[in-house]
Amino acid sequence: MKLLSTLLFTFFLLNNFSAQQKENCRYIKTPTGYLMVLRQGDDVLAKIENLAKTENIPSAGFTGIGFANDVTFGFYDFDAKKFKPKTFNKVEMGSLTGSIAWNEKGPSIHLHGVATDEKFNAYGGHILSLHVGTGSMEIYITLNDQKLERKVEQPLNANVLQLNCRQ
Repeated sequence: MKLLSTLLFTFFLLNNFSAQQKENCRYIKTPTGYLMVLRQGDDVLAKIENLAKTENIPSAGFTGIGFANDVTFGFYDFDAKKFKPKTFNKVEMGSLTGSIAWNEKGPSIHLHGVATDEKFNAYGGHILSLHVGTGSMEIYITLNDQKLERKVEQPLNANVLQLNCRQ
């Protein structure tokens, strides 16, 4: 009886661990990079940044689609040298495109997109924040073999991708 109880308990633990692993899994490796499937409430920029750190991605480009609970776009005001934010709720991201590079703080994510509301009005531009809504969001990451960096350039005070053309 004790052996049966131990076996049942072990099976229960393994089954729960397996289900928990599936629930927490947000990306898989592909031949060209990674595929992320994010779920409701996930912070998209944070998940991409975490992937870049965890997998030590030198640089990458990415695209995506999916549902957003909220997305904050920023229009860069060149005179004020800062973004003017505007947030939209319960939208569908018809297109996401971006890149992963590095700066002195760690991964630097640059993301643009187009969102549509229930009336098919479209909004787009630079994305400052993005959280997955009901459903999911799919992001396809294509790796580059060269590490790329971003640096703030003046007088614009803009974070610009740097190329090393000497290689």
